[in-house]
Amino acid sequence: MTTRPKSASPAVPALKLMRLAAEAAQSKKAEQIVGLDLSSLEGVADYFLICSGASEPQVKAIYEAIEEKLRLAGAKPWHVEAGSRRWVLMDYVDVVVHVFHEKTREYYLLERLWGDAGSVDLGLE
Repeated sequence: MTTRPKSASPAVPALKLMRLAAEAAQSKKAEQIVGLDLSSLEGVADYFLICSGASEPQVKAIYEAIEEKLRLAGAKPWHVEAGSRRWVLMDYVDVVVHVFHEKTREYYLLERLWGDAGSVDLGLE
């Protein structure tokens, strides 16, 4: 069994990491970019970033842009599930990024599932 690391990037605080991921998603025209603060809940991470793309190629472009921007900031994902271009999960330990195809996002409704989480101002314009 692999032990979950304490942080994907000790040099970059989790909130900043999530905002960088949001900026990268926005640069690829991601839609409905939402940040959730899970730190007060018994969850798997402190923050979730959820966004969606209108097509599988766009989901891939968003995922790749986020991965590159966070890598340049010194963060490496602990785990990535990118087998499907309908939902890509990127686990940065304190921050988990979900990039959905818009139809898949409508089906799973993660925002409702984690309804007790507070929203985070991502600083996007």
